[in-house]
Parts: sequence; structure tokens; C-alpha cells
Amino acid sequence: MTGGKEPAPARSSFRWTICALLFAATTINYVDRQVIGILAPTLQHDLGWTELEYGRIISAFSFAYGIGLLGMGRVMDLIGVRRGFAASIIAWSVAAMAHAVARTATGFAAARALLGIGESGNFPASIKAIAEWFPTEERALATGIFNAGSNVGAVLAPLLVPWITLNWGWRWAFIATGALGFIWLAFWLALYRSPREHAGVAPHGADAEASRVAVASKVEWRRLLTYRQTWAFAIGKFLTDPIWLFYLFWLPKFLDARWGIELSHLAFPLIAIYVVADLGSVFGGWFSGALISRGFSTNRGRKIAMLVAAVLILPTMFAPAAGSVWGAVAVVSVAAASHQWWSANLFTLTSDMFPPEAVASVVGIGGFVGAIGAVCFQLATGRILQATGSNYSIIFVMCGLAYISAWVIIHLLVPRLQPAEIPAADAG
Repeated sequence: MTGGKEPAPARSSFRWTICALLFAATTINYVDRQVIGILAPTLQHDLGWTELEYGRIISAFSFAYGIGLLGMGRVMDLIGVRRGFAASIIAWSVAAMAHAVARTATGFAAARALLGIGESGNFPASIKAIAEWFPTEERALATGIFNAGSNVGAVLAPLLVPWITLNWGWRWAFIATGALGFIWLAFWLALYRSPREHAGVAPHGADAEASRVAVASKVEWRRLLTYRQTWAFAIGKFLTDPIWLFYLFWLPKFLDARWGIELSHLAFPLIAIYVVADLGSVFGGWFSGALISRGFSTNRGRKIAMLVAAVLILPTMFAPAAGSVWGAVAVVSVAAASHQWWSANLFTLTSDMFPPEAVASVVGIGGFVGAIGAVCFQLATGRILQATGSNYSIIFVMCGLAYISAWVIIHLLVPRLQPAEIPAADAG
């Protein structure tokens, strides 16, 4: 507390309004991101893309997203969440709408790259806002809630996009979904302020993180690369981010190639997968927080939660061998839910190990490394499918093994999940 005033700052009830805004932004982010995945079979048929060309279009997004994360994380730490997030959503909404004027694979790749740069601000801004507004034991839950927007977006997209496309054409699908960001922007600018700017809310006064916030206000970016904690998060992202993006961008193509699921019948399988994924996001964040509240250390609570998710993902290796489309949907649903369970806790590791001033930068670094992993995986996926006649078996084996591998590496790098010791001399 500051000056003996109540309520405790990180526990102001307004924090849940902030969480709701972040949830809405993430929902829109994933609607815009997933449009091309839903339309991929249609666009590939109409425009004549090869598997390799589609892989390159998708990897253009991932590469630009990663580059953007490096800058966006730093931007959020330097100019603050309110202005930084506003700029981000304007950029990605314009880029989403720009897909409507693309005519070639190169044009779509350019639009995807611009979308990636704009969308890269969402997670650094959101994680930083959570670190500012929520106490340690609530952060994984809050992260799980806003991160659940990714699944809500993935549910809304297969409802909206086919309907818009079948009635007005695929170009209007990009225009209509891209416009959603400007509606959110009006609410964001009207409602969001940092805790310091809200009456009766002082920043982190009663939070257990207070002693770590004594570090000078800006941590030098390149120094973050010298900490094992940064690389634990980054390698976790490198191995697992590509899998989630594979579900977003290739799953409609997998269902079409394996079972002939066309655009007009695509909604129900995808909705089932992402509704289940939503439950995993919220419950996974709650689970580690519940363990910590019951006396588990932060290290044990987070690690146990992530290990459970990694084990639940292993059966996804057998999705292509499923006897029916709904058998495959069931397996992938558990994997998608477990990924979101994993992701809510992986993101929260940054605020467990770093002071709030460095969180967005660390998220940006990890996101960049994850995006590089996604570029490699997407290009490899295109080559494998081109060479095997769209056989997805090898790809799903890699999807199943990625998380347990990441968990082992994270545990080796940060066996006690100890906070990074950042002296004032390392701050800029």
C-alpha cells in the first residue's frame, strides 16, 4: 500500500475490467489471424497456390510477427500499454483489411507480414498489463482468461468467415473482420489507464513483487539475453508456438485432405476444438494458481501444471490414424486445450521471474524465438506435404513430442524458477 490507503492496488476490482478488454482484443486478434486458414482450401483452389506457396504465405506472417515482437515488447515497456496497444491494433486491423486487395501469393504474403507486425503487440501488452494489475497468485488465471480469447476468436472465425464468404465473397470476409479492431479501440482509449492513474489504486503497494520493483525503471534490452530465465521462456516458445499456429493455419486443410471437409461444413469441427481449448486455457491458469494458494511453491505449481499439459498432448501423434473425423477432432481438441493450459502458465513464468519493467521485453524476445520456430516448422510442413502427397503423420508426431521436450529444457534451465537477479547497473 501507499500512504496506508485501501484497497490494495493489485486487487482493485477494476483489474477484471482490464482483463475483459484484453480478452476482447485477443479474440479479435485471432479472428483476423485465422481468416486465411479457414479460407485456405478455397483460396488455394481459386488462386492455384501450391503447398509450398501456402507455407511461404503463412511463414511470412510468423517471421514478421517475430520481428515485431522484438520491437513491440520494448515499445510497451518504454511508452506504456495504453498508447502501445492502441497503435498495435490500428496497424493489424488495417493489414487484415488489406488482404482483400491481394491477387497473388506474393500479395498475400505481404499482407500477412503487415498483419504479423501489427498483431505482435497483443501479447507483450497484455502480459505487461496483467503484471501491473494482478497479484502473483492471480496472474496465471488472468492470463488464462485473456488468452482464452484466442479460442473464442478461433470459434467465431469459422462461424463468421464461411457465412460472409458464401454470401458476399472472400474479400468481404477480410474487410468485415478487420474492422472489428476499430470498435475495440474506442473502448480501450476510453477505459484503460495504468494503476498509477486510477484513483485509490497505487502500483503494487501490497504485492509480494514490491521488492523486485525497486529495480530501476527500464531494463537494458540486450542484458536480458544473458539470463537463463529469458532462454527458458524463449525455448519453451520455440518448441510449442509452431504447434498452435499449425492448428490455426493447417487444421482446415488437414480435415479437407483427410476427410474432405469443405468450407460449408468446416464450422462444427473447428468450433468443437476451440471450445474445448477455451476450457483448457482458463482451467490451466486456475490450476497452477490453486496449487500455489494451497501451499505449493510457485516453482512446483507452475511446473506441475505444465507437465500435466505436456503429457495430455502426447496422444495427438495419432490424430491422422483416427477412424473418423470426429475421432481426430476429439484428439486434437484435447491437444488444443492442453496447449492453452500450457501457454497460460508459460506466459506467467515471465512475471514470476522478472520485474514488471522487463516483462514485455522478455515476452517479445520469447515471442520472436517462437516465431522463428514457427517459420521453420511451416516451411518444413509445406515441403513434407508436397513430398508425401499431403500425408500429415510425421507432422503430428512432432506436435505430440514438442511439449514434453520443452518442459524438460525449461526445468533444466530454471530448476527452482528463481527470479532473475537484475542489479540497478543493468537498467537503462
